[in-house]
Order: sequence, then C-alpha cells, then structure tokens
Amino acid sequence: MSFRTELKEFLMRGNVVDMAVGIVIGAAFGKIVTSFVNDILMPPIAMLVGDSKFAELKVVLKEAVMSGADVVAPAITWNYGAFIQAVVDFVIVGTAIFLVIKAMNSMKRKKEEAPAAAPEPTKEETLLTEIRDLLKNK
Repeated sequence: MSFRTELKEFLMRGNVVDMAVGIVIGAAFGKIVTSFVNDILMPPIAMLVGDSKFAELKVVLKEAVMSGADVVAPAITWNYGAFIQAVVDFVIVGTAIFLVIKAMNSMKRKKEEAPAAAPEPTKEETLLTEIRDLLKNK
C-alpha cells in the first residue's frame, strides 16, 4: 500500500475528521471565552480592585537597571494579574465544557430511555397468527 493511499485512509477516518472539527470549534470557542473574560468580566473586577488593566497587576521584585536611556537589565516582576486572569479563563472554559457534556449526556440518556419499537414477528409467529385467524373464521 502506498504512502498516499495510507494517508488518505487515515485522514478520511471518522474520528480524525471529528477531531479536526473539534479543534476548529475549540479554537473559535477559545476566542469567544477570551473576549468574554477580557471585555466583559475583567473590567468590573479591575474597577473593584482599582486598576484599569487587571492583567497588568504585578509586584516588582527587582527594578530595571538603566544606563541613560538604555535598559541594562529588565525589571523582575511577579505578574499575579495575568495569573488570576488565566485562572478565570480556565474556570469559564471548564464550566462551559462541563455544561455542554452534561447536556449531551442528558440527550443521550433520553435517547436510550426511549422505548424501542416492537420487533417484527418471525416467520413462525406470522404463520401461527395466520393459522389462528383461519381457525377463528371457521
């Protein structure tokens, strides 16, 4: 089997295509979550904290070393605002994924609980039913 044929078979498998779709949707969902956190959720939190750019909150551990206008050694900072924002992003994404999976499981359970259609009668059952009906008519 040639490399091209093997590659084509691999790429056309259902689970590979499903994974690709999931990655694309996940990337788009990530942009939505990032926008929600940065543009909707964090501004009120930053207002409460008293800083306009919450992600830029930091503690300077060591000041930058300057030589005239040039930076000889950059400042060493502890960027806790960016960390808190990443944690909020994670919690929102985790919650959203949990809710989506919970909804999917709920729909799956309803589908499994739905009563199955009565199976078609076997040939023997059909013949016995016909015999019974003929006997009733006599």
